[in-house]
This record gives sequence, structure tokens and C-alpha cells, in this order.
Amino acid sequence: MIDTATIECFQRDGAVCIRQLFGAEEMAVLRAGIDENLAHLSPRAKVPSGADDPGRFVEDFCNWQDNADYRRFIFESALPETAGRLMRSGSARLYHDHMLTKEPGTRAATPWHQDQPYYNIDGRQNVSFWIPVDPVSRDSTLEFVAGSHLGPWLMPRSFMDAQAKWFPEGTLADLPNIEAQRAAFPILGWELQPGDAVCFHMLTLHATAGVTGPNRRRVFSVRFLGEDITHAPRRWRTSPEFPGLREELPAGAAMDHALFPVLWRAT
Repeated sequence: MIDTATIECFQRDGAVCIRQLFGAEEMAVLRAGIDENLAHLSPRAKVPSGADDPGRFVEDFCNWQDNADYRRFIFESALPETAGRLMRSGSARLYHDHMLTKEPGTRAATPWHQDQPYYNIDGRQNVSFWIPVDPVSRDSTLEFVAGSHLGPWLMPRSFMDAQAKWFPEGTLADLPNIEAQRAAFPILGWELQPGDAVCFHMLTLHATAGVTGPNRRRVFSVRFLGEDITHAPRRWRTSPEFPGLREELPAGAAMDHALFPVLWRAT
């Protein structure tokens, strides 16, 4: 299912593409789950595209408990074992799901960023999957700076207005201007078909452009935690938010909670 070279690539670059990790039936289940989610957005949903954008970008989070198709896809596919092996962890714990859909013509780009500074976790063993149910061109795909997960945490900013709403201004270094000097960075990205999965570390710098052409880009992201991850309550609102969790899990505790079930253990 996953070979040593793929694991080593993930550990070295912080991002890897696994071709056809999922079959047609699994893609049909996931596509149905996304369409159900789009028809019934949760209170956690966001629209991070402007009113003047000819398309629409919609995100939603943490719906696996209410969406049977999401649950079936996450729990019954190769995801958990693949996550555990990529992380070199003896277990794989579900963190959360994240649906991202860009309608045709959406200009809104997702700027370069790391994910982990927005979260309520500390530790190194983690992996995110970015799984499209529609073909994704190279121009519209997720891009990464290879090896950036081995560097420091960088200042997380709000995507729409670049405000430092998480860590106080000046406490973390700012991201370099990657777009202004793309040739100076080892940028990775892949044209994708349904069934392919991009896997990346939560500290790997990544970004996406808007969507060109007549087709939408529906993507499902699932995030997993390994054995060394601990709870890191923040003074600010994390993305996504887990209301009440700080009262149930102290700082530094393992993420042992019903919201984060262990879905795979090494035998």
C-alpha cells in the first residue's frame, strides 16, 4: 500500500503524492459526502472569497460525526494506516476533516502558510491528506515548499486581511515572499485525478491559486495525529475551534478524547 521510498520522501520533503490510493467506489462515497455537506453547511462553514469574486470558495470543518459518507470514507479506507506509516507512528488518531470547494472561475487564492500554528496541538508526528474528487490541473493544485516542515514556525495570519490574530505580532518570523521569488524555492505540486492523494506535514509551507476552466474543484482534507502529539490550548480562537476542550484536556495531555478516535494501531 505504501513503500519505504514514499515514507522517506514524506519525511524529507514534507509532502508526497500517492497515486490512486482510493478506488472508484470510495471516490463515489466521498463525492456524495461532499455534496451533502455543501447542501447542508454547518455553523463552522466559511466563505473566504470576496463578493466581487466571479466564483465562490467555501470551507467547512469537523463534520465526520454527522456525515455518514465522510465517516465511511475515513474509517473504512486506507487513510488511517497510510497516515500511521507516513508519520512513523505506532498509531493514527483522527484530528479533523476539512472540506474545500472552489466553484468555476474562483479567483480567491489560498496564500502561503503553515497549518500547525493555527491549531491547538504540539508535536511532530502529523499528516494531512488533500483528496480531490474532481480533476485538478497543475495551475490549480496545492503547492509546497519542500523541506519547509523542518524549519521554524512562521507567523500565521488571516487569509483575507493578513492580520496576526493568533500569535502576537513579532513573536514569530514572517513568511518570505515566495511568489516574488519562486525560482529560489523548491516548489512541489502535482496535476491530480480522483483517487490520488497529496499527503503533507502540518508545518510544510503550502498554497493554492484560484480555479481556472469550467469545472469546480471539490477537495476533502483529513488530518491525523501520531503518538507524540499533545494538547496545546491557546488564548485565542483556533481554526478549527474545539469548544470546551480546554476544560476536558489539560495542556500537554495526549489527545485522548472522543473527538479524536484512534483509527489504526501497528500490529
